[in-house]
Amino acid sequence: MSSTFVFLGGAVLVLLLAGYFGQMYMPPPKPKIVGVDLGTTYSCIGMYHSVTGVIDILEVEDGHRCIPSVVAFSDEGVLVGYKAVAQAEHNHRNTLYDAKRFIGKKFGKQELEDVQKQYAFKLEADEYGMIRYVVTVNRTERRVTPEEVGSYIVGTLRQAAQQNLTVPVTKVVMSVPAEFDDSQRNYTRKAASIAGMEVLRVINEPTAAALAYGLHKKTGLHNVMVVDLGGGTLDVSLLNVQGGMFLTQAMAGNNHLGGQDFNQRLLAHLLTVVKERFGRPLTDRADIQALRLQVEDAKLNLTHHLHTQIHLPLTSFGGQQLLESISRTLFEDLNYDLFRKALQPIDRVLEVARLSRDEVDEIVLVGGSTRIPKVRQLIAEYFGKKPNTAIDPELAVVSGVSIQAGIMGGMWPLTVSAVELPTRVRKIQVH
Repeated sequence: MSSTFVFLGGAVLVLLLAGYFGQMYMPPPKPKIVGVDLGTTYSCIGMYHSVTGVIDILEVEDGHRCIPSVVAFSDEGVLVGYKAVAQAEHNHRNTLYDAKRFIGKKFGKQELEDVQKQYAFKLEADEYGMIRYVVTVNRTERRVTPEEVGSYIVGTLRQAAQQNLTVPVTKVVMSVPAEFDDSQRNYTRKAASIAGMEVLRVINEPTAAALAYGLHKKTGLHNVMVVDLGGGTLDVSLLNVQGGMFLTQAMAGNNHLGGQDFNQRLLAHLLTVVKERFGRPLTDRADIQALRLQVEDAKLNLTHHLHTQIHLPLTSFGGQQLLESISRTLFEDLNYDLFRKALQPIDRVLEVARLSRDEVDEIVLVGGSTRIPKVRQLIAEYFGKKPNTAIDPELAVVSGVSIQAGIMGGMWPLTVSAVELPTRVRKIQVH
């Protein structure tokens, strides 16, 4: 009997050594499963490489790793991402975005009427209250569902992955807001399915962000505050994290606060400057769109610099130049009340969870708008300590889903998979 144990023990040791040396000296296997962050404003795709542990967020379009979640229908075909944005001003009724706000969600008649006021494209509800976009292509009216819009975006991301891997990409892990119900999660799966992808798992965005920072590897119980401020929405979640287990304790947010609102404040300021300088308001759509794009660039530049320039020839004013210096201080003054509003959902979450600020162990920032220095400063001052910012906040969620994809694909070194415990917590809207 003892010789049998010795033989079995020796066999196991040989297998372990073979695995170890195989991992050390053989080329690592290609990733089999990708991670996708299908965002309200931007979307991206990533993969986890075994052995090296490198998370590769893939370039999708013209050097960009994240593309706008925008799809445009034209007589020549369908455009996605930056190409769709570029023609939006001239084709606004057929340029569709914010699909994530509508996917899998039912709308009443009055709610739909209120929502329609916010968009240039036409919306309608089917007999079940599910939203459809109405577009006109080659003089023919067509209905497009939010999951179809999502499928064009996922399909573009999938194409980028296949170019990097040179093998078919058919399996994916996706992220969704923690507040999404079963219907919204299922329709998100459907968007990927239409694009030819099998969704192996859907995880919550705050969980993905915590995974990206390796918080599941820490010992003991941790209270983790995830602040997700993107282009159009703010979501704040408090997680209990212990090992690979994640429990959502409380959620609050503002569905109408984000980078687009900050841009709008600066745009309004510049439109006032144009009116005062040239004697009449700027009404040309092409000029306004060009100015809007420069405002976005200015906001990004002010993240790293104290001053930036707006330099734009205005065709509606005979080519006269708008040359204006914009300081970070001006941008912060224009938006200070909005930046302060980002703290309100944090207050609400702590109140519901009955925690003090000192009891929050980790603060994780997610979403491109958390790059703004004043936003980071206000959050750091609120908690009395610096938040986690080592990972690009725009890539934190896709990094986390890529890690989960790697786990499901047999990543090495082995690590624990995220287990999201069921919760009845509902998101509190703060305005």
